[in-house]
Amino acid sequence: MTKFELFGTKGCPYTQEMREWLEWKGHDYVEYDVELDREARTRMLAISGGQRTVPILVEDGDVVQIGWQGRGCVV
Repeated sequence: MTKFELFGTKGCPYTQEMREWLEWKGHDYVEYDVELDREARTRMLAISGGQRTVPILVEDGDVVQIGWQGRGCVV
C-alpha cells in the first residue's frame, strides 16, 4: 500500500488545499506540522534537498510534489 506523508503548516492555505485533495482522492496519509515538530522539519529538509516551501507531498519516501498548484508557503 502506498504511504503518503504531508509536510506543511497549520496556517498555510496551500497545505489545507492539498489535505482536502488527499482526502477527496481517498488517500491515507500522515501529516506533519513543520512549525511545531522540529524532527519533522529536519526530515522534510533532508528529503527535499533543503526545500523550505510547503506543502511537500512524499510518496513511499520520495518527494512527488512541492507546493500546491504552483503556490506554497515558505517556512
